[in-house]
Amino acid sequence: MSLSLGVFNSKIIALAESDKDPNPLRHDMAKGKIVAGCIAPHPPHLVYAENPDQNEPTSEGGWEQLRWGYERLRESLSEIEHDVIVILSPHWQTYVGTHFLGLENFQSLSVDPVFPNLFRYHYDLNIDVELAKQIHDNAEKAGLAVKMMENPDFRVDYGTITTGHLFNPKWDKPLVVISSNRSTDYYSAEVMQEMMIELGRITRETIEESGKKAVILASNSLSHRHFTTESEIPEDMSKEHIASHAMHLWDMRIIDYIRSGQTQRILDEMPEFIEQAIAESDGGGLSWLISALDTPDYPAILHGYGTIIGTGNAVVEWPCYKHEEGSQ
Repeated sequence: MSLSLGVFNSKIIALAESDKDPNPLRHDMAKGKIVAGCIAPHPPHLVYAENPDQNEPTSEGGWEQLRWGYERLRESLSEIEHDVIVILSPHWQTYVGTHFLGLENFQSLSVDPVFPNLFRYHYDLNIDVELAKQIHDNAEKAGLAVKMMENPDFRVDYGTITTGHLFNPKWDKPLVVISSNRSTDYYSAEVMQEMMIELGRITRETIEESGKKAVILASNSLSHRHFTTESEIPEDMSKEHIASHAMHLWDMRIIDYIRSGQTQRILDEMPEFIEQAIAESDGGGLSWLISALDTPDYPAILHGYGTIIGTGNAVVEWPCYKHEEGSQ
């Protein structure tokens, strides 16, 4: 039996309608991406030296090489559009899984337990709860132990605050803040890195799904051997130097890998680096960062290197936006 032209056309339209995506808005949503990834160390001395209004103590400056490095980092990314800043801090230490700040705003006074004479900072930060929950949910689906921090009286760690201030002193972008799951302490550095590499992959894929543009920050130093005494004037730069020659050699080794695009070698040598240099990457931030950037093989930009109470600190940028497919 032949079909009339009208019936035939109706069936074609019905078939076309059935093939439509039930969520057509997702085709209009641009794919999200990480536009840059940075090593952004958090010694409170740098905020102290800047004398911002939020911090109570005042200084005569100091640690200029690192502070100028942060200035160069901010200038480098000043014209790069991004919606959110994602930070993993080794000083938010959680022992049952990885946690995410889960309320829209946190305000309080942060006092450094070791340097209360330098850092008493009144913070007021906004959280991208939607993206934080998306990363949390995807990590949970992948089998990682995770939790949303929804206690309104929770005091945000000074690592997050210091890195947040130095990277974006205007505080005009929302944050996603991720804890350091301290599996290094009850398993091993190797287990910690494996978990953070998986979390980095999930972070990248979730950002891509979200349609948002993000800068991601690993808030950690390199070598981490501290002085055991403080100078009478903390900002007296005549007293500042690396803790030991061995620490210097390790820092230069890692920086050479960073500048030559050998991030896989950093991951391969991470357990030894952590053990030999007492590196703050034991908190997982550097492994998470490299993984979230998909183990980049292009050189990063070293904006600055300097020591703070003997520890080695590098301000580093992987400019992902310059290495996107089709970019010049």
